[in-house]
Amino acid sequence: MDHTTAEARLLDAADTLFYERGIQAVGMDAIRQASGVSLKRTYQLFPSKEHLVEAVLRRRDLAIREQLSAYTSARSTPAEGVLAVFDYLYDWFGQPDFRGCAFINSFAELGPASANVADIVRTHKQAVADHLAALVAAAGRPPALAAQLLVLANGAMVTAAIAGSPEPARDARAAAQRLLDADASA
Repeated sequence: MDHTTAEARLLDAADTLFYERGIQAVGMDAIRQASGVSLKRTYQLFPSKEHLVEAVLRRRDLAIREQLSAYTSARSTPAEGVLAVFDYLYDWFGQPDFRGCAFINSFAELGPASANVADIVRTHKQAVADHLAALVAAAGRPPALAAQLLVLANGAMVTAAIAGSPEPARDARAAAQRLLDADASA
């Protein structure tokens, strides 16, 4: 098995297992078994479990950024782009394997113990905040609105995971609509 294939298999297996069970509940042997990559090769590619966690989060970060950008850019007006963030969340929360935000979950598990994981999580959340800020600015709304909408989005992520329902995204979207409308009339 070549380097690229082994790495992809390990990342796929680790991403799935970490997301389903939590990082601390998954051992390297379980990842090796799920990936079909030997333990020796696993440690050649990722010298520690933390290295693997970091790689999984970085890959997930890029995928989410691309998906969110594509989802919001497909809207016809900037305000619709802002609201599309919450439509994106609704679609994500409705997936059968939804277990919450992998970044929030990772920070909750490892943030205090892993500066690298905490940095990756902060970088991801800042990228989402920057994307939302750009949408808000394009809609001609004040920068403070972006921070408020970000709190709604992150709150919806946690609430949806706990409730096991995509509906918090609809509630957050309705609140976002009210904030957009209130600012437009101010």
